[in-house]
Amino acid sequence: MDNAPPYVIEMLHITKEFPGIKANDDITLQLKKGEIHALLGENGAGKSTLMSVLFGLYQPEAGEIRKNGKPVKIDNPNDATALGIGMVHQHFKLIDVFTVLDNIILGAETTKLGFIQRKEARRKVEELSEKYGLKVDLDAKVEDITVGMQQRVEILKMLYRDNEILIFDEPTAVLTPQEIDELMATMKEFAREGKSILFISHKLNEIMAVADRVTVLRKGRCIGTVNTCDTNKQELSNMMVGRPVQLVIDKTQAHPGEEILHVEDLCVLSHLHKRNAVDHVSFSVRAGEIVCIAGIDGNGQTELIHGLTGLDKITGGSVTLCGETITHASIRRRGKNMSHIPEDRHKHGLVLDFTLEQNMVLQRYKEPQFQHGGFIRRDAVRAYADRLIEQFDVRSGQGAVTIARSMSGGNQQKAIIAREVDRDKPLIIAVQPTRGLDVGAIEYIHKQLVAQRDAGKAVLLVSLELDEVMSLSDRILVMYEGQIVGELDPKQTTVQELGLYMSGAKRSGKDGESA
Repeated sequence: MDNAPPYVIEMLHITKEFPGIKANDDITLQLKKGEIHALLGENGAGKSTLMSVLFGLYQPEAGEIRKNGKPVKIDNPNDATALGIGMVHQHFKLIDVFTVLDNIILGAETTKLGFIQRKEARRKVEELSEKYGLKVDLDAKVEDITVGMQQRVEILKMLYRDNEILIFDEPTAVLTPQEIDELMATMKEFAREGKSILFISHKLNEIMAVADRVTVLRKGRCIGTVNTCDTNKQELSNMMVGRPVQLVIDKTQAHPGEEILHVEDLCVLSHLHKRNAVDHVSFSVRAGEIVCIAGIDGNGQTELIHGLTGLDKITGGSVTLCGETITHASIRRRGKNMSHIPEDRHKHGLVLDFTLEQNMVLQRYKEPQFQHGGFIRRDAVRAYADRLIEQFDVRSGQGAVTIARSMSGGNQQKAIIAREVDRDKPLIIAVQPTRGLDVGAIEYIHKQLVAQRDAGKAVLLVSLELDEVMSLSDRILVMYEGQIVGELDPKQTTVQELGLYMSGAKRSGKDGESA
């Protein structure tokens, strides 16, 4: 036998159980040195659980982990780090009130006589961010930066520790197309340097572009491992979902009706700088159309939605919804005519320590059907939650009484979408609604949004996914540095042209287009 074992990491016959669910059922995964190995599966298939076992966050009920052919015991993430294993989590493990730099070096600080060598640490982080094109503001607090920036912080945190086995759990879920291309190039560079990568993704394009091999999981079991050069997207999606999946959105021509949302000269201040994050923006959304706000993350989309939904104060301009001025209205009053699928499902979408059924009635518990004389009608809440869980295929270990925190990210997202769509309001604001979802769930959510449009709802979509923008929207508004720099018809434009508007290289002004 050769001195060098064929696999740098082997997970053999891993079984991991939670109350009511076998998350990993006798799974074997083998990672070669210097390869990019993708892990593909539906939401709740057990991918993140398997990687959390490798990183020491969970202990398996059965199975063995080997590194370079030798059995190892990984009791916690410190053991994993000592073995050179690093992980970028789908739901970031960052401390909101610390700066970016403090988060990156936390637990791996260089000290001298008991003092942290911040200059040295800063220099190393700056070199890494320059080398891999991961620009961040090291002095900003994590609570003030965008989700995309937090993703970069997680990647830099892993690189700072000089890990040789890198686990990426949905790393591109919050990145722009340009950032995804850069990350893919970075991953290939890591592999060339001899690092080994485990890459969890739902995006078949990305897996086909960078992975050498793919292991497919379905409902906690391993369906098989294939070489990417011997397969295609349709085959992989069939393996993953167990049925043929429609990869292209099927929708008819829109027939816009009356104006539902009208935004005039809107301004919202930035949390980070003393300037407008949303700078005199005007647009409208009519019944029966999907209007998409496209743009690179951090160009004011988050603040725009926060201004519309009442999460941030509007500092100028006006917002009219269904003929009523709601510029300074309370969140509850706005909610009368508006559903909101938020960008950050943990911060604004769910109460993580509540049960699934409690989360389903967060805005509706005061309605007569759910309460009587000030007391919650638990049987009505349970029946309602059970209906939505069934209808939207929300998978959880214990059904309606599952604690939201214990569910997979994709199923948390499905729960929010189920709740908001079922509220049946004239306007649906959907911010990255398919973030972290598998192809089967994306197909379902897209159909839901198109069905809402066809039922006469106004849909305002914010998406960083260019494919989603191009195929789902009836009109595209491009935001750049807080302003709308172009209005495009998806039938008349190209991804390349859209990219030029998003990067600020092109804009539509009063004098026509200027490069």
